[in-house]
Amino acid sequence: MKLSVIIPTLNEGARIGNLVEYLFMHRDERLQEVIVVDGGSTDDTVAQAKLKGAIVKKIMKSSRAIQMNEGVSWASGDVLYFVHADTLPPSCYIEDIENSIKEGFQFGCYQSRFDQPNWRMRMNAFFTRFNFIMCRGGDQSLFVMTDFFKKTKGYDESMQIMEEYEWLQRAQKTGKLKIMSNSCLISTRKYDKNSYFRVNLINFVVFMMFFAGVSQDKMVETYKKYLRS
Repeated sequence: MKLSVIIPTLNEGARIGNLVEYLFMHRDERLQEVIVVDGGSTDDTVAQAKLKGAIVKKIMKSSRAIQMNEGVSWASGDVLYFVHADTLPPSCYIEDIENSIKEGFQFGCYQSRFDQPNWRMRMNAFFTRFNFIMCRGGDQSLFVMTDFFKKTKGYDESMQIMEEYEWLQRAQKTGKLKIMSNSCLISTRKYDKNSYFRVNLINFVVFMMFFAGVSQDKMVETYKKYLRS
C-alpha cells in the first residue's frame, strides 16, 4: 500500500502544523506524502504546513470538494486518506487503513472521540460506530482506494456543503464502507463557539434539507445564519 494524505484548509494556521507533524511522526515507508490544499487562507496556514514538510497546493476557492479533488490530482498513492485540520487520527492510522483494505473494503472511516469528553459528546461519539449516513462526517476522516475514488468521479464540485455525504451515498452503491474500531480525536471548537444543542439542531436541519433536495445556497445560508464558525 502507498498512502497519500490530503488535507483541505482555510485559515487553519493554529492547527495545521501540529497535524502534519503528527502524521509524519507516525509514518513509515507506506506514507508517500501529506498534501495540504489551501483555499485562500489569510493567516499562516501555508507557511506552517510547509514548515512541517507537507506538499502545499494553493487554489483561490475555499470549496472542500474542489480542494480535495485537487489534492487527488497531485497524489501518488494507491490509497487516499482525507483528513480535516481539526482532527487527529490514531497513531496506528496507516496500519488500520491497510488492514481494512486487506479485509476487502474499498473505503472507510474512524469512529469519533472528542477532545472535551463530557457526557453529551460521548453520546454523539457512541452513535458513530453504526453504519447510518447521519452518523458519518468528514471529521471522522476517510480513506478510499484511488482507483475506486476515480471510478466514482470524485467529489461533486457543485457541492458547497455536504460533499462527503453526497459522495458516500454514491460510493455505497458499489463499494463497502469500513467503520474502523479506533477513533479520531475531534475538536469541539464548533460546539464551544455555539452550543451543543444548537450545533446538533442545525446539523439535523441541514441534513433534512439535503435529503429533501433543497438548494446548496439555501443550506449554506441556513448553516451560516445560525452557527458561528
